[in-house]
Amino acid sequence: MNGAPTQIGKVLVIAGILLVLVGLLLMAGSRLPFAGLGKLPGDVSYKGKHMTYYFPIVTCIILSVALTLVLWLISFFGRR
Repeated sequence: MNGAPTQIGKVLVIAGILLVLVGLLLMAGSRLPFAGLGKLPGDVSYKGKHMTYYFPIVTCIILSVALTLVLWLISFFGRR
């Protein structure tokens, strides 16, 4: 059990680095080539008289598939 704190520490460091990278991507905003990711065909957008509803369903699906693939690759190569 001596290695458990070391493993938790590694996970926290990696999670922190990923959070910093995501934060930098969000700060870069519209200068990114994939900034239109939230406005894909198939995303639901409704503009009413007094409200606007927007749900990026296709964007969510694409991000889910991409994150699943990345996490699967990390898991696959982490076992070796």
